[in-house]
Amino acid sequence: MNILTIRNLNKRYDNVEALSDFTLDVPEGSILGLLGPNGAGKTTLLRIINGILSKDSGEVRILDEEVNLKAARKIGYMPEERGLYDNMTVANQILFFGQLKGGSPARLREVMREYLNLFNIGDFENRKVKELSKGNQQKVQIIATLVHEPKLLILDEPFSGFDPINGALLQELIDRLHTNGTTVMLSSHNMHAVEEMCDSIALINQGRLLLAGSLGDIKEANKTDEILITTASPIDTEILNNSGLITFITENQGKNARKGYAYKLLKNDGVVNADLISEIAKQADIRHFEEALPSLNDIFINYTSHKQ
Repeated sequence: MNILTIRNLNKRYDNVEALSDFTLDVPEGSILGLLGPNGAGKTTLLRIINGILSKDSGEVRILDEEVNLKAARKIGYMPEERGLYDNMTVANQILFFGQLKGGSPARLREVMREYLNLFNIGDFENRKVKELSKGNQQKVQIIATLVHEPKLLILDEPFSGFDPINGALLQELIDRLHTNGTTVMLSSHNMHAVEEMCDSIALINQGRLLLAGSLGDIKEANKTDEILITTASPIDTEILNNSGLITFITENQGKNARKGYAYKLLKNDGVVNADLISEIAKQADIRHFEEALPSLNDIFINYTSHKQ
């Protein structure tokens, strides 16, 4: 079942088309990476999903219910522009946001304390937000987003302002929430984090959906004929170049010297792996043979730069 269903969504600001016929399904229990360059339409999309912004046309449904105040309570949304009240205490801040989403005070306080301890700020309940470091304010913002235990968690650039230790802590938390059934929608320019955490992606540019689906399937669909190999002993690259099987080959011995001799090559069109393996094996034992998949960063640049 889809937790979020978007059909033919359109939004225009004067002469700017922010979203154009945008359609997307987000399955329950998934972790979706929402990607796109600055100005692509991501923030507009997230605000419409949360009922903050009205759409011009189209449909947005949360668990098959049209977006409204009640449906929005099922969402935890942390926008890129953080919004804490400096003079409120940490506890009052978190409980305030939780009650706006319909949470019961007793349960909110229980969940709040669990997350405060998880983020190592359990002693900060009665401190004012303005007294905290930027990183700790970020933790409070995340807890305020999570405290009402939403079914759909939407995080916009959640790693901004976090050092690697706290970034890893947040990643562990997202993994735990996902394991417990929370659907996560992660909008970020941190390609490494998205690639590591998300099972699917949606790539948007100029208000249009360019690409959506399983990350694994998308990588397979966009792979080239690049091959990575490691051999036990050096190979004669000139012989391999003259075999008619490859276009080029480069050496990377320094990178993997202890594991063997590493090479990157590009197969010619129509060449099957078995023939290439057989040719290489004439010169050396093959320790590793791998069809290289493009990184998420490569896919992002390719689609947003060239496929308008």
